[in-house]
Amino acid sequence: MAEEMVDWPNLDVIWISHLHLDHCGGLASFLFGLKWAPQTHARKKPLKIFGPQGIGDLLKAIDESNNYRLFDQAFSIDIHELSTDGEDFEMMAGLRAETFSTLHTRESLALRLTNIDNVSVVYTSDTAYSEDLAAFAHGTDLLMLECSFRRNKPTPKHLELVEAMRLAQLAEPRTLVLTHLYPEWDGVDLESEAGKLWPGRTIAAYDGLRLEVE
Repeated sequence: MAEEMVDWPNLDVIWISHLHLDHCGGLASFLFGLKWAPQTHARKKPLKIFGPQGIGDLLKAIDESNNYRLFDQAFSIDIHELSTDGEDFEMMAGLRAETFSTLHTRESLALRLTNIDNVSVVYTSDTAYSEDLAAFAHGTDLLMLECSFRRNKPTPKHLELVEAMRLAQLAEPRTLVLTHLYPEWDGVDLESEAGKLWPGRTIAAYDGLRLEVE
């Protein structure tokens, strides 16, 4: 975040989709950094962490493993654990959030964010193919969709390209970002491959990508 010039000392909200380490492994280290960074010593506003059931226990276990005192900060850290049945709540002022249980782990959740102008973003988290997920994402302005494998996926709990593009056809987003790309995508023109299966605007995710949604 620092390299990308994100205002990390004043971050308002963190979203954790599920408890696999590639999605939550950096959270404790980030809290540890906030605790000792001079940029946060004057901070007073709370930091909200939204995530699945179990995220609090995970942080507590790490915190107690070496007396890190991750929650002993100049500001409060508010953890909100969400059920896997789908919830509708205000993530921050003017930003409504909805969750959807994905076919990946017991706790994994997709997220739909909608602002006061009815502009929406959907992040699928990791997931298997689900037409119910497409319905959850339908008509969104930006769909961030996992597309782990190119073809012949070795696990039923992720998506390969043809499945991802079928979901895009059903969801009909204004813009599609394909993410969670495994190394088999290296050197492949993903946007071109996607264009053979869906005519909409498709972007292959990369580190540092920034998009304005309106």
